[in-house]
Amino acid sequence: MTDTQIDFKSVRYETAGRIATITLDRPDRLNAIDRYMPQEIEAAVKLANGDDAVHVIILTGAGRAFCAGYDLQEFAEGAGTNPGIQDMPWDPMLDFKFMYGNTQAFMSLHRSYKPTIAKIRGFAVAGGSDIATCCDLIVMAEDARIGYPPARIWGCPSVGLWAFRVGAQRAKRMLFTGDLIDGRTAVDYGLAIEAVPAVGLDDAVQALAGRIAGVPKNQLMMSKLMVNSALENQGLTTTQQFATLFDGITRHSPEGVWWKERAETVGFKQAVQERDSGDPIAADAEKTLPDWPSHE
Repeated sequence: MTDTQIDFKSVRYETAGRIATITLDRPDRLNAIDRYMPQEIEAAVKLANGDDAVHVIILTGAGRAFCAGYDLQEFAEGAGTNPGIQDMPWDPMLDFKFMYGNTQAFMSLHRSYKPTIAKIRGFAVAGGSDIATCCDLIVMAEDARIGYPPARIWGCPSVGLWAFRVGAQRAKRMLFTGDLIDGRTAVDYGLAIEAVPAVGLDDAVQALAGRIAGVPKNQLMMSKLMVNSALENQGLTTTQQFATLFDGITRHSPEGVWWKERAETVGFKQAVQERDSGDPIAADAEKTLPDWPSHE
């Protein structure tokens, strides 16, 4: 059964028995996040939570990837301003209002009273990893890849969940480098609950969702609220506020402005390749403090 109450542009919402499926539906762009997707994810989660028949939600991506992050063709390559880029001087609170809205839309998966499972094939990178880490459980194809490459330049993971999901040291390892990890490593890190051969991904997720779907909704809700409260008590809300502010700074810092101009000049694909190459990034744009007399 397909829901027709909402005119979705970038996601699909379907239900079958006790399982709702939300599909990120921009396969020609590897399901990259556009201006509609965050709020449409939130709307789909609301539909599932309002449906008494649904006990569990699967989140997946159409085609060969889960989500390639924010659509850099729209947000980075295009000349001039957009919702994520302002003229200077920029207003951090205006940026925060926009990005925190997206962060909270993704977090609807975390706050959902009904369990959420991310089913990941291909790539779940940058903003796509933000979406995935908001889900309660992550199941990956063994050869799928997840991580946050914009930590190298022009991004900070606004949902701020990496330390909560993999621990402080591994979170630093991933964010200091922007490296991606595969499904097997994600299980070793505690990020994914299971990694399976790509051909078995659908069956594995369906089996897990079916197992959860047999539990009464109130039991699932109590368990989820109890575990989520532990994360809130560890400072999740404050961490997300800092992360979202820092994300805005990365896009308006001297290095961030340099990289945006680079993407406009050579295209986002080449700019991303240069970002991820390991070579120094935006060295000429870095600022240093002026020399001051020493009092030693």
